[in-house]
Amino acid sequence: MNGFKLSLRDPEDMARSLAARLRQLRLLEGWTRVTLAGRAGVSAASLKRFENTGKASLALVLKVAHALGRLDELEPLFGPPRALSLAELERQSARRGRKRGSK
Repeated sequence: MNGFKLSLRDPEDMARSLAARLRQLRLLEGWTRVTLAGRAGVSAASLKRFENTGKASLALVLKVAHALGRLDELEPLFGPPRALSLAELERQSARRGRKRGSK
């Protein structure tokens, strides 16, 4: 089992959804785009583009999440897959020492 899951969402859909959620958080704080952009250290134009289209660099998304106090929520994003059995957990532990992707 390779641990991959199929999704009905595509990256563009996920980006727009993430942008909408971050926009909602900004509005809950009562901040304008200019305020959040200043706190995040990004341009207001880049933040506007992100909120409207979902297009942004990873650095911008991380800075905005940090400014909103939500950066820690991204920590588990690409963590190891959950083990479904003790044998699988042992295999994952054995692989953690590897530095390259070969099997």
